[in-house]
Amino acid sequence: MSTPTKDIQTTVDGGFGKVPLGKRLVGANTFWIALVLLALIIVFTVLAPNNFATLFNLQTTLIETSVLLVLSVGMTFVIITAGIDLSVGSVLIFSGMVAGKTMEALSPGGNASTAGWGVITVGMVAGVLAGTIWGLINGWLIAVAKIPPLIVTLGTMGAALGAALLLNSGSDVRSVPTVLTKTLGYGTSFGGVPNLVLVAAVITLIGAWLLHTTKFGRYTFAIGSNAEAARRSGIGVTGHLLKVYLLTGFLAGVAGFLSLAYYSSTTVSGHATDNLNAIAATVLGGTSLFGGIGSMLGTVIGVFIPAVLTKGFNIIHVQDFWQMIAVGAVLIAAVWFDQQRRRRRNSR
Repeated sequence: MSTPTKDIQTTVDGGFGKVPLGKRLVGANTFWIALVLLALIIVFTVLAPNNFATLFNLQTTLIETSVLLVLSVGMTFVIITAGIDLSVGSVLIFSGMVAGKTMEALSPGGNASTAGWGVITVGMVAGVLAGTIWGLINGWLIAVAKIPPLIVTLGTMGAALGAALLLNSGSDVRSVPTVLTKTLGYGTSFGGVPNLVLVAAVITLIGAWLLHTTKFGRYTFAIGSNAEAARRSGIGVTGHLLKVYLLTGFLAGVAGFLSLAYYSSTTVSGHATDNLNAIAATVLGGTSLFGGIGSMLGTVIGVFIPAVLTKGFNIIHVQDFWQMIAVGAVLIAAVWFDQQRRRRRNSR
């Protein structure tokens, strides 16, 4: 019979013990998902060498995935705890709306197009704080009130979207500072690297550090693997879950501000499926829906698989319907693979 301490140690170590590095690598979800991504890149490069494998295509793909990557970083923590957050897309919209309305309120005539960095900073803080508050609401209802995450975040998904639409009478905010769009939205640094991509990369690296090298990350894995064992080992499960959902709301707020900078608008209709895309990317990257397993590198790869499929199909002129079928098939295959791995592990 396993003890709580042993269960948690197995989770933290990944269950590998003294297994050789080669077997660990081949047995990892991240390895196989990376091979899928590499295979897709090779196929589309062969089919459209002059259009797919270009610097411009790489830049646009990186930019288009940046906002989703920030959302998926938070989603990785949530799903590793065996939770779910369906509200991140709506929280993103609400945060962008709060940031946009704040900047308009601080600008003469309500037109924020010519606003400077002082107004932009206040708008950013307001937007990120708005997302964090929604994360706090989710965390309290899930961790303290003990309501299932699916129900809570399904409710807050609708509530956050409704609140965002109320803020501007159902319309998008289109008055966004030009300097913000030019600097963060489309600006580049270090010889052509988009600033939006740099921000997303920094956030992802911090998320990886937090997940894989800190006590916060170890507790996240432990709770997802066996919440009761974690509680008996002295981990404050309630408080930790509250922090995880708070972090997810914070990152959704950041993503909302990044989206506002890139699109120069809140683009409410454009984020209708962001929550599902973030979940799909995280699961595609090898994070188990059953909790206790996942990696930030896998999430990064998972974000790029649908992006590469969509970009490649567009270039070779395949209908959008096939794109949805392909992404759905890959997602189902990833979940099936995860289930098979869990059955093999539990039968030992």
